Order: sequence, then structure tokens, then C-alpha cells
Amino acid sequence: MENYKKVMFEAADEAAKILMEYFDTVFEIGRKKFYNDLVTEVDKKSEAKIIEVIHSYYPDHNVLAEEGGDLHKKSDYVWIVDPIDGTVNYAHALPIFCVSIALEIKGEIELGIVYNPFSDEKFFAQKGKGAYYNDKKITVSDTENLKDGFLVTGFAYGLDVKDDHSLEHFVNFVKMGLPVRRLGSAAMDICYVACGKFDAFWEFNLHAWDVAAAYLILLEAGGRVTDFSGGHYHVYDRQILATNGRTIHDEMINELKKVNEEIMKQ
Repeated sequence: MENYKKVMFEAADEAAKILMEYFDTVFEIGRKKFYNDLVTEVDKKSEAKIIEVIHSYYPDHNVLAEEGGDLHKKSDYVWIVDPIDGTVNYAHALPIFCVSIALEIKGEIELGIVYNPFSDEKFFAQKGKGAYYNDKKITVSDTENLKDGFLVTGFAYGLDVKDDHSLEHFVNFVKMGLPVRRLGSAAMDICYVACGKFDAFWEFNLHAWDVAAAYLILLEAGGRVTDFSGGHYHVYDRQILATNGRTIHDEMINELKKVNEEIMKQ
């Protein structure tokens, strides 16, 4: 596993150099299915470099990446890559973004790195070995109850086309008097839960590349991850509740269920 770790760090570091080279400069920006869901030439350059590094060591491994990747190889190994998580932030020179890389082996996430080169925040975890922030071991917060919670969330693009009721859940927590933030990078959000800055995160309609590395980091930091009903979560699921694992988790499940039930009655 140590060799995979070295390759992961090399790939993240090389991608980070590209992100810093282009940050707050002029570059090409395109749009995906939804108008404000951006993709930049830097996303593509970063992803290409990550894949180049991985395949220079492991040419037979699969890569699942936001802008493409290569899943055509017969391998038990899948590198799950987000070349820039927080692309909209990056495109506007807001320094809340990161490179996210996870390694899945036979369906299990074994390694994960989330790296914001602007703030020099590097989170890493190996399954069964704990979670680290710049080589310092991290743990989740000890906040017990939701009333004392500091929450973070995100909103999917295209709510005008397919409403997942994100706003109703957000409003519910805000009406409870809770501080809720929206930073624009799910990977960073979850890592901030892992190191105790936030107590809980929830979001709809994420992809594996958004969460795979941070998911492992949070678990290794002592957190808990489920779907909104408290059921088993996998990184290919589309809803995630990630917390410090204390009473706050079940309280949030109850609040999410309550809002869904109220919506169903309408």
C-alpha cells in the first residue's frame, strides 16, 4: 500500500502545481449541462496530469474522473479523481478548492487524499491507519447535540429542472437557529468535518469523485457517514450525511425525514 500512497501523493502534487500556475489568471471556461456548472481548461490539464502519473506506474489500473478517465481496463483497482473540486470557486479566484484522489480496490476505498495547494491543506487517510492533516493525526469534534452544531452543505446545479428539496432542508436547519455554511467544495467540507471545524455535512446529488477521498478521511477520523435515512452509504450513492458520529447524526436524520414527510403531504 505504501507504493500506492507515494503515487497518490505524486499525482496530487503535480496537479496542485498546475492549479497554482493558473490560479487567478485568464483561462478557458466552459459549461456543462447546467449553465453555472463550469469546467475549465485547468480541470482538464490537472486531470490529464493525474492520469499520466497513475498510468506511468500502473498502466492497467482504471481511472474514474470527473472530466473523463479510463474505465476500460480489467482491473480491481479504480483511482477516483476530481481534478478540481470547487471549480466555480477556482474560476472566480476564490481559494476554496482542492485536488481529490481516492484508490478503490475490489469495491473498498483504501486510500484518499484531498489537497488545497493555495492554503497548503493536505488531508490523507489509509483504511485502518487513521486520518491526517499535514502529517498531524486528526479527529472529529466532540459536539454532541444538533443544537450546538456548526453545519455545512452544498446545493446541486439544475434545481430549476429537478428539485431535490435542498432548499427546504437548508431552511429547516436555519430556522432552528443553526449556523450553516456553503463553501462550494464537498471534499473540503467533509475534510473540515473530519478535523473538527464543522460538526456535520449533508448534500444531494454528489458523485463518487466529489466524496470518495474525503469519505475515507472522515471515517478514519472517527466520523460517521450514512444516507439521509441512516442506511448504508457508498461513494456511488447520491445523498450523503457525514458527521462526527455523535447524537447529532441521528438528530439530523430525524430532521431530514421530517422535512421529507412534510413535502410528501403537500
